[in-house]
Amino acid sequence: MKGILYGVGVGPGDPELMTLKAVRMIRENEVIAAAGAQVEDTVAYQIAVQAVPELADKELLPVYMPMTHDRRELEENHAKGAKRILSYLEQGKNVVFLTLGDPVVYSTFTYLQKRVEDQGYETAFVSGITSFCAAAARLNLPLVEWNEPLHVIPGVHRLDGRLDQPGTYVVMKSGRKMDQVKQLLQASGREVCMVENCGMANERVYRSLEEIPEDAGYYSLIIAREEG
Repeated sequence: MKGILYGVGVGPGDPELMTLKAVRMIRENEVIAAAGAQVEDTVAYQIAVQAVPELADKELLPVYMPMTHDRRELEENHAKGAKRILSYLEQGKNVVFLTLGDPVVYSTFTYLQKRVEDQGYETAFVSGITSFCAAAARLNLPLVEWNEPLHVIPGVHRLDGRLDQPGTYVVMKSGRKMDQVKQLLQASGREVCMVENCGMANERVYRSLEEIPEDAGYYSLIIAREEG
């Protein structure tokens, strides 16, 4: 029997927002992986262990996945990570890979998924609450109403564009380029709110573009709505 690789979303930060299925998957499987040099140091682990204390006694599999734009370095580390995971799957052991939010949204898990499937192994997703849904709830506002579209974009990769489509924009991955992202938002003329570290102990909420600091952290999520 071959093992299965599961990408399990642990939600945005509040352990109470983890799904029952995510909790069950962690409890029922012995090998738990996460993207980092040490699993215990990852945000995903620190969220999950609060809801599932027995996670601390599991076999932890770190998968180093650096935050870089160097395609060669990314490819090398994705290949190494997939190889480590395959060594467990070949033994018939399932591997639960913890991801922030939902594993189908800008998740490092997908890079491993493709490589593992190419080797003939099964993978599966376990959905979690997305950061933008949790942030909207924290701000106590709807993301979209009636027939409005929703646009989810990685801000750091869209600095040369415009937020000119109707509906609401969710801007993710903005922390490192916040000064440029703020210029993009200013030009859009939209009403802007942001939640930094949503659901975590160091959460901060900003109700206007002017309040948002240019040194905001990596886990900063912006919601930009049309005025009125």
